[in-house]
Parts: sequence; structure tokens; C-alpha cells
Amino acid sequence: MSEEKRLTPEEALKIYNKEKKGRLKIYLGYAPGVGKTYTMLREANIRVKRGEDICIGYIEPHDRKATTEQIGILEQIPVKEIEYAGKIYKEVNIEKIIERGPEIVLIDELAHTNIKGSKNEKRYQDVLEILNAGINVHTTVNIQHLESLNDVVQTITGIAVRETVPDTILAEADEVEVIDISFESLKERLERGEIYNLKTASQALRNFFRKGNLSALREIALRQIAQEVDNNLNEYLNNKNIKTNWYTAERVLVSISSSPKANKVIRYGARIAQKYKCEFYVICVEQIGFLAKGYSPEDWKVIEKHEELARSLGAETIRLQGKNIVKEILKFSEEKRITQIVLGHSKRNKLTTFFKGSVINKIIEHSKGVEIRVVPWGL
Repeated sequence: MSEEKRLTPEEALKIYNKEKKGRLKIYLGYAPGVGKTYTMLREANIRVKRGEDICIGYIEPHDRKATTEQIGILEQIPVKEIEYAGKIYKEVNIEKIIERGPEIVLIDELAHTNIKGSKNEKRYQDVLEILNAGINVHTTVNIQHLESLNDVVQTITGIAVRETVPDTILAEADEVEVIDISFESLKERLERGEIYNLKTASQALRNFFRKGNLSALREIALRQIAQEVDNNLNEYLNNKNIKTNWYTAERVLVSISSSPKANKVIRYGARIAQKYKCEFYVICVEQIGFLAKGYSPEDWKVIEKHEELARSLGAETIRLQGKNIVKEILKFSEEKRITQIVLGHSKRNKLTTFFKGSVINKIIEHSKGVEIRVVPWGL
């Protein structure tokens, strides 16, 4: 067994985040057979013909003829052979890849667990070391291997995914390309024996490859990449200090108080969020400062019930404090790039409204391009 020191996932990520010399591209799919490895190889061959230096570090074609044919003219760096329990296993040869030093290296199956005796426990740790050496890496992974989705995938498919990668890997990738085909096209590939042999394909269609399973995984993959794109856009807007909301995605904000009727506003906001399948926030702002009344223990009990309802409907609940309720709502709205604010009718009487002004009117006046929805308490 090798005496080389293994990197923990945290150590490997720290090295990558600190140096970030190589660029990482991930071909992301929602199921085996969608064409991740095929596409990666095909694009690499095109680029090699243009004069780029690209090598194969590890490819697993799974005896798929079309995929094997795509290896084409690509140079293959020798893999590392490790003997374990009387068998020879092939793994990524980190040292040979770094010694060869190609511009780009292709490494398949990012979530793979290395055989005992390897330098690192997981293949993604191998990839991070190669990136740290200044080599760009193109790799493949299916959405069900993301750590945060482990329980969700098991609930959908009934299958526990043992090989996972940290979500930070996807978040840190310089480029993610979703390889997407319809369920019908994937089913045809299965039935033609292009993914597994026909006997295995028939079993797969009755189990993991059921239409409901794959439709759900496909939607998760598309949503995940949409979220990554949105995060990248927000990072760009923040770095450029752009305060204008570009409205690339809906985000719903509901502001509540201790009113017993606030649950109606929460449900209204939840219906909007469900319609757009978007981020949903419920905030409660407590006014503080000179002469501010604040909330009593009884008020907080009511608010807690509202927050429980909000969370059950998919909202993130936040409590804020400030001298000016309107400013706090607008500040939060700007920070989260909210597109729709949902408010209930104020409990203030006409005299109070005359002297202090209406929260709703002030938000309408000072919000920039945000849609304001006012929910009558009687709804």
C-alpha cells in the first residue's frame, strides 16, 4: 500500500481555492447514457485538430461502441494499476499526468471511489491535485452524485447513491455543460442496447430508468445549473457594484408582523413562489429605537407560528431589526434582488397613517422596479 499522504477533501479544496491554477469543466448529466463522455471526447477531438494539447487521463467507455469510437486521435496517458485482493484495478495516474503536463486532461466519472491503496480516496481529489498543478481538467458526473441531493435522490429512486462529490466542486467549476436529452430518446438508446446489453436494459427500464425517476432527476439537473448561472450572475453584479435588478429570476418576499391574519399573506406569497418555482423569503422586521414599541412575548408567539407555516411552504424565514421598517424591507429586497414583494393591509388607523405614513405607500414609492402585491386581510 502506498505511503503517500492522503489529502482530506477539505485540504484538497483549500489547495484548489487558494491557487486555482487549472480550469475545471464539468459535463453534467441526469442519468447514465445521456452522452457526457461521448460529448467530452468528441469536443476534445475537434480541439486537438485545431492544435490544442489534450490528453486522456482516464476514460470509462462502458463497452459503448459509439463512445469508444470518439477516443479517436486522442493521446492516452497510462493509468496507474493497483493490485488489491488479487485483482488489478486501473486508476488515474496523477504523477504521469503532471509529468506530461497537457493543456487539458480528460478524466471520466468524477464521483468514482478509488481502490484501496490509491493516493486519494476519491477521484475528485485526484482532479483537484491536477488542477493545482496548473492543468485544466474536463470531467463528467451525474446530478445524483451531488452530496446535498443524496437523500432527495434516494426518495425519488429508492436507490442509495454511495459515491458522492461535495457541492462545492460544482460551485467552483469554471464551466458546467449540461448534457440533456429527453426521456424518450434515452429510452430508445436503452432499447437499442447502446447503454447496456438488452437484458440489463430491460431491467433498468423497470427500475432506475422509470420515466418518473428520470423526469425528476432531469428537472433537478436543469434547476441546479440554472441556480449556478444565477449565482454567477449575482457575483458579477456584486463585483461590478450593479444595483439594478436584471430580473433574470423571480424571487418572492413576504413581510409579516404579529397580526393573526399574516398567515393569509404567507399563503398568497407561497402560491406565487410555487408558480414560478423560485426563491421565497418571509421576513419579520421589529422596529427598535426611541419610542419604538417592539414586539411583546405574546407577539413573538404569533410570529413563530407564522414562521412555522412559512417554512412548511418552502420559505426561508428571517428576522430583522431596525429603526425604520420600510428601509429594512427595501434593503433586504435589494440585497436579495427580490422581484415581488407581498404585503398585507396595515393595522394602522387613519390618524396614525396621516402622521407616520403608510408602510405600503412608502415601499411602493421607494422600491425600484419591484412588483408590489397587496393582500386584503379579508382574502
